[in-house]
Amino acid sequence: MRPPCRPLPADGRFLQAVGPTPLVPVRLDPEGPTIWCKLEFLNPSGSTKDRIARYMLEKAWRLGELCPGGDVVEASSGSTSIAMALASAQMGCRFTAVMPEGVTEERLIAIRAYGGEVELVPRSEGIRGAIARAAALAKERGGYAPRQFENPDNAEAHRVWTGQEILSQVPGGLVHGVVSGVGTGGTIVGLYQAFAEAGCPVTPFVARPISGLGCDIECCSFSARVPGVVDGLSRLYREADMPGRVELDVSDDLAMRTARALIRRGFPVGPSSGLNYAAATEAAKQLGPQAQVVTVFPDRMERYFSTELVQPRPTPAPASKAG
Repeated sequence: MRPPCRPLPADGRFLQAVGPTPLVPVRLDPEGPTIWCKLEFLNPSGSTKDRIARYMLEKAWRLGELCPGGDVVEASSGSTSIAMALASAQMGCRFTAVMPEGVTEERLIAIRAYGGEVELVPRSEGIRGAIARAAALAKERGGYAPRQFENPDNAEAHRVWTGQEILSQVPGGLVHGVVSGVGTGGTIVGLYQAFAEAGCPVTPFVARPISGLGCDIECCSFSARVPGVVDGLSRLYREADMPGRVELDVSDDLAMRTARALIRRGFPVGPSSGLNYAAATEAAKQLGPQAQVVTVFPDRMERYFSTELVQPRPTPAPASKAG
């Protein structure tokens, strides 16, 4: 028996009309390699997470798992919650983001502006605590939980959508290297699958921001300064599924400097774009001058206005001399 299939709402559904984001060549260093960068900050809510929000919610709607006026509950410290809030508003659904205390005010403002609600868990519980609370809240309300860290539709959105856009945009339809940090793992997994299945001799490069300063609300065992890159939470990212995978460690200082350099070049990006671009330049050096390397600029700088990306860290005052 075929499952139920409900047509998507039509009134004001501009998401159906959103076109591909640009893929542009970027070279910050005149002596360095050219990197093909997907400008995902141009998506409606300002990040690549619009893709997974739209893909997951539309699929749930068609299958009858999500109804008009229904509840969507997701754990996310930032961009996914903003994207889910926008997509839920487009579909006439209620959205609740479960987030750790301490996320930037800009993100809370954006979610609430779309009509979403925010429930905060203690900072000490981090994103793991938010995931557990979101699952319980969705069950209590009989709502739909996208479960971005484990839902295969996350990677599938990038395999059938983002990856196909890139293949139609990159010269010759050929990708030799794909570079991304790992948060949920959906971007790097989906893009690698898309390129490999298309016959590209592609090497996946995993960008890791390193500071050695420990964990915070968003990052575990990586940098506390580059949001959205999380160690050990993804159930989508499996090393065995990406043969030849290469890990590239990037200092968080370099990631932040690179993000600021991109902003000065006119790309309104966040720290993860700096991480991805810095790692992509190293990947290009490893693959050689003829290689076409692709990466993603995941989100916009506006959600980081209160952070050190645009507010320089205070310089410690010199120690006073005794005398």
